[in-house]
Parts: sequence; C-alpha cells; structure tokens
Amino acid sequence: MRVGASGPPPPHRAARARAIKHTSPPNPTSHTLHTHTHTNANTHTHIHNRKNRKQPQALLNSSHKFYDAQKHFADYGVTFPGGAVGFDWSAMQKQKDDAVSGLTKGIEGLFKKNKVEYVRGWGTLAGPNTVEVSPADGDGAKRTIEAKNILIATGSEVTPLPGVPIDEERIVSSTGALRLKEVPKDMVVIGGGVIGLEMGSVYARLGAKVTVVEFSDTICPFMDAEMRRNFQRVLQKQGMDFRLGTKVAGARREGDKVVLSVEPAPKAGGGGGGGGKGGGKKGAAGPEELVVDVVLVSAGRRPFTEGLGLDKVGLETNKRGQIEVDDHFRTRVPSIYAIGDVVPGPMLAHKAEEDGVAAVEIMAGKPGHVNYNTVPSIVYTHPEVASVGLTEEQAKEAGHQVKTGKFSMMANSRARAVGDAEGLVKLVADAKTDKLLGAWIMAANAGELIQECVLAMEYGASTEDIARTCHGHPTLSEAVKEAAMATSTGKPIHM
Repeated sequence: MRVGASGPPPPHRAARARAIKHTSPPNPTSHTLHTHTHTNANTHTHIHNRKNRKQPQALLNSSHKFYDAQKHFADYGVTFPGGAVGFDWSAMQKQKDDAVSGLTKGIEGLFKKNKVEYVRGWGTLAGPNTVEVSPADGDGAKRTIEAKNILIATGSEVTPLPGVPIDEERIVSSTGALRLKEVPKDMVVIGGGVIGLEMGSVYARLGAKVTVVEFSDTICPFMDAEMRRNFQRVLQKQGMDFRLGTKVAGARREGDKVVLSVEPAPKAGGGGGGGGKGGGKKGAAGPEELVVDVVLVSAGRRPFTEGLGLDKVGLETNKRGQIEVDDHFRTRVPSIYAIGDVVPGPMLAHKAEEDGVAAVEIMAGKPGHVNYNTVPSIVYTHPEVASVGLTEEQAKEAGHQVKTGKFSMMANSRARAVGDAEGLVKLVADAKTDKLLGAWIMAANAGELIQECVLAMEYGASTEDIARTCHGHPTLSEAVKEAAMATSTGKPIHM
C-alpha cells in the first residue's frame, strides 16, 4: 500500500517566487493598461481584460439555459403548463430509467468486448475454487463454475431499522425512493447521512416538505465541522427541516399514511445540535407521532453476504458484517479475494473500482495498490460537497500543526457570472511543510473540482504548488487556487 510523499517542499519553489515574468499579449491595444508601483521601486505593467471575459461567460450560460429549455427540458420532465414551471414525474422517471439502462448495457458491451462471460444468477461458494449459480428467475438447473481465483464483490444493502418495516411503497429504502409513483406532499428521512440528504434534496426541490430525523446531534459526521455547518445551513435555506438528537421508536402504516414515533435520543438528551430542531417531546402519552406520506429509511448500509456460503469455505464476517482481507485483498482462503463494500473501508463505488483493479492486478502477478488516503467523497446535492483527506479536526488529532485557507464561491467570477455562487473551498495543510492534508469543497460541480486536490495529495504536493499553478479564467477551479493562496501565504487575490 502506498501513501503520498512527505517532507518539506523542494527548495526550487522559493526561487520560482522571485522569477515571475510579466509578458504582454499579442494585441495589447484591445486591453486596458494598468501600471502598479511597488515599494521596492520596481514598476510592473499588467494588462487586464478580466471584466470583458466575465461578460460572455454570463451570456453563454444564459443562452445555454434558454437552448436547454427549448430542446431538452421536456426530456428531463420539466414542463410549462399555462406558462408556469411544472414537472412530469413519469417523464423524469423515464429519463432516469433510460440513463440506468444505457449504462448497464454499456457494461454488458464491455464484457463482450473483453471476452468476459456474463452469468446471471445467485452465486454461492461451494469450495475454495467452486461457485454454484442458481438461475436468477428460478427456472432451470444450477450451474457449477470452477476457477483458479474467486473475487467477492457483492456490495451492500440497507441496514434495517428495528420497528420500521420497509415495504418499498410508503416506508422505503433508497431503492424504493427512486421508484415512488408520485412526489409525496411530505416525507421524513431517517438518517442524516449522504444518501438520505441526496434523496431528501431531490423531493424537497420538487415541492415535498422534507424532515430529516437524525439520532446524533450532527449530520454527516465524517465532514469537516465548519463545512458541515455551512452545508446544513444551505439545505435549510432550500426548505429541508432537521430534527437532530432524535430517536425513531417505530413506524406503522395507516392507509396511505405512515405514522412515525420519535423521541429524544438518550445521548443527545433531546437537544438539537448543529442548528436543527430538537427531538420530539415525550410526554405522558409517550413519543411524539409524525404523520407523513412517505418515510425513507436511510440509517446506513451493511455488507451484503447473505446466502454467499462463507461458512462452507471456512470464512466468517467481523462484527460489522465485513469480510476481513489482507493488504492484497486476500481472505484467509488464498484463492478467494474480496473487495468493495463487503470489506473494511468507505462504501464508495469508485473505491470499489480501485479495489477491483488492484486485486486483479495482484492475481495476475503484477503490483497493485490503492491509496485510501486519497479516495474522494462526494455528496450529490446542490451544491455538491466533495472532500479528500483529513478534516481540520482529524489533522490536529494526528499531531499536525495545522493551517487552513478558505475562499468563498461568492468571490469567484465564474460562479457569480452563472448565478450559482453558494459555497466555499477549504484546504487543510501542515503548518511546517505546507503539505496538503485535506480539501473540502461545497460548490456546484464540487465533485469535479476535488480531483485537482486528489492528484495534488497523491503526489504529496504543497498548497503553494496549487497556488502557483495557472488556472483558466473565469473558471470555478480558480476558487481552489485562491484557497491554496490563502493557505500558503494567507493572501488570496480576490478576498
């Protein structure tokens, strides 16, 4: 396993800072000329056209939205009945289903292209080198497949919540939430984690009154505390309500409604930490009851190993239901490997993909590794929240002398030009070496912006490295550069 390089930044960076060359563009007559005189008596001439560059970006964005509305909004399920903005739920569902179907068929095409046999069915381990497959539809005979190596990649499933039976109609998992027949008037999301907030934000945008009920006193406990507070504030501005420090005692169906019983969580003492409302008030009549159209159970996920036959080959799971593996993804049965959600580590699709590539490389006798310190995490709300590495709190707990730098998207030209400037970038670095330890971004397309920081951390970069790298203007990525400047020198340009 490999981690990023450590140590102080190379000495050439200081020299680089003293050797900045100012050059003129080919056609200086089309720009505004400014002369700045510095205290060292050196005069630098800068040619600016930043204002003019922002104007076409705004028009490009507006015209694109107009074109998109004309040509594609109907495909997305966005309608304009009588001149008002509305939505066609069945069209939205169709667009989602078509996207999923196209991606799935693409995987099947890759199997065929690479001569991978695709067998549909339920697989069970029958031995160290044997898998028995029962047909998915239940018809036909079992098939036995022999292999030199077996790779377990069965993923995860929703963790059930005692007293809250999922029927995928009114009490739903994330799977059922994607298939609701209509948008509910009100919805309770049990769990303030990533999936619950993503799905809750979908229905909140479509007009549902969404309440998030969370046992702990914060949402998304893995987040940097400052970013988490800002994120919750944004979701509240979008209409989502939060009942933190609240325990769910049970749920029952009553016709087309769900009656959810809630009470103060013991550890939180009924307090509503993090800016949300407190738990339900438990009086003489017992827990408070909330009556809603739909309840989404999103209190976590667990490894899916049911029916896998682990016991037949001498394997067992740990207390969290995970299959233990070594640094080469091998179980204690040398021919059986495991990756993804069924092994320890973050339950992320891209992490599982990296696991799979590394495991197969190792099976083929080649070196394979995954640097878990640089696996990004993304919350697909709007704005998105993306991160990699340590929070400010984790960095301090790890013994680092920490410095941070922040930059608001409100000061970013592209974000302002397109009218989508909610959010900020925060970088965490070692105060002695300037090495980047973590990055946190809340912004439109944060999942794309974080990749620059992932690459920087993979190569053990300093925040000065990012700050001294030219970024296109106007772009959202300039906010990352400015945050890096704030971290390395304490002096971003546009704040």
